[in-house]
Amino acid sequence: MVELKIPQVGESIATVLISRWLKKPGDAVAAGEPVLEIDSDKASMEVPSSVAGVLVEAIGEEGDEVPILSVVARIDETAEVPAAAEATPAPETATPGAAPAGPAARAAAREADVDLTEVKGSGPKGRITRADVEKAAEQTTAVAQGGVAAPAPTQGTLPIERVRMTPLRRTIARRLVEAQNTAAMLTTFNEIDMGAVMDTRKRYQDQFVKRYGIKLGFMSFFVKATIEALKEYPAVNSEIDGDDVLYKRFYNIGVAVSGPKGLVVPVLKDADRLGFAETELAIKELAVRARDNKLRIGDFQDGTFTISNGGVFGSLMSTPILNPPQVGILGMHAINQRPMAYEGGIALRPMMYVALSYDHRIIDGREAVGFLKRIKECIEAPDRILLGV
Repeated sequence: MVELKIPQVGESIATVLISRWLKKPGDAVAAGEPVLEIDSDKASMEVPSSVAGVLVEAIGEEGDEVPILSVVARIDETAEVPAAAEATPAPETATPGAAPAGPAARAAAREADVDLTEVKGSGPKGRITRADVEKAAEQTTAVAQGGVAAPAPTQGTLPIERVRMTPLRRTIARRLVEAQNTAAMLTTFNEIDMGAVMDTRKRYQDQFVKRYGIKLGFMSFFVKATIEALKEYPAVNSEIDGDDVLYKRFYNIGVAVSGPKGLVVPVLKDADRLGFAETELAIKELAVRARDNKLRIGDFQDGTFTISNGGVFGSLMSTPILNPPQVGILGMHAINQRPMAYEGGIALRPMMYVALSYDHRIIDGREAVGFLKRIKECIEAPDRILLGV
């Protein structure tokens, strides 16, 4: 019998949350095949089996917080595995015939002794919420006491669903507050005419896609422009360590991408060594892994600077919060047509507001403004990036 343990996912992480069982007792498991998903302080990830066999015991419910290195499953590698056995994920709820229900709803159902198969979900796609379970419990109690079901909630009642934060969300909250409390954070703004980049993309898009199999986006231009600015203003690529400043001579750029549990910031390692196509491919790979909950701990480590693009959600302007221990973060925003002075006249131009939040303890206003101006220069004249001027 082989024990499956929660892996060590980081030096400062003591517990993780069981997010979802991908296998259930009796299922065949191949070596290297994921058995469950966990949420850590850093990311969501899958825990694979080290051997082939049959899962005989799953220890812990979805939503349980368990210690690092604790045993969560046992696999019998001597059991005969059916040749036709297929890897099928465990259902979202362990109750056959029930609608999908999250950890909070199932916990409430166990406490109130409510059969989830008899509960009608009010959430998206019929998902059962904790409020649905509590309503069913109240009606069951009323029937037991007086034979009449409790009336539906009247107007004015406030249905509330209490859901425990995941470790990832708790860590995000803690780090954002930490950034506000420890850094002397300040934000400076500028605006960029995106016309040159948009013309470049339009001119070469077909050839780019044909050669590399991926579209040329805006993010690769901003990554390259950011690296040029970091080289010119190295304090923005530094870190404060006590009374020392650590100037980093490498460029690992964090890029905010959307995952099922919110925004995460995986890191493009050695981004200065990547071409435009390599940058776009790397960002796409990170975005896909984020969407599929397959990011690894290493994907979040050793970042030196972060780029966040609120423009994809329609944000016109914002003040992004630092990602400690980094001392700078660039915020991109939506592109809007605005009347601007252009070539001696007034014309509608595609403009984007950009924001640099920075730690004023190590970066002064002159450097911050110069940094953002350098990005503006590179985006408004992309050939500067290629020529290094």
